[in-house]
Amino acid sequence: MSRERREAIVREHMESENVHAFDVTLGTFEHPRYELIPTGQVFDGAEEVSAYYEKTRGAFPDQRNELISLRHADDAVIVEFDLLGTHKGSFMGEEPTGREFRCRMTAFFLFEEDRLVCERVYYDVATILTQLGLASQVA
Repeated sequence: MSRERREAIVREHMESENVHAFDVTLGTFEHPRYELIPTGQVFDGAEEVSAYYEKTRGAFPDQRNELISLRHADDAVIVEFDLLGTHKGSFMGEEPTGREFRCRMTAFFLFEEDRLVCERVYYDVATILTQLGLASQVA
């Protein structure tokens, strides 16, 4: 698969997340799978990934990403981005604070040949919790 095609898939994935067109986002995967490295959470399959979207957008209805850079590897597209949102719903058992967050993240969009098979995301949980006023949740 060409780098251009992989990049187009990743851009469609990220842009569809921003407008909450999750059917489009799910369609960018061969088999939907998210791995959130700092929390150890894995969402595998369309049902689990859809539930993840519902839960996170319930807590942060304006959640969106801002692309910073995009790089290619043999089996991946690596993206650096800021994730932003406003805490307007329950998150980690905590009531909404109404506060906004901005967190720099890196995601590895992993491909098997021409198929997107996983988005593996790295970020600092403490950055988000501190900005939301939930620093007591930081272990």
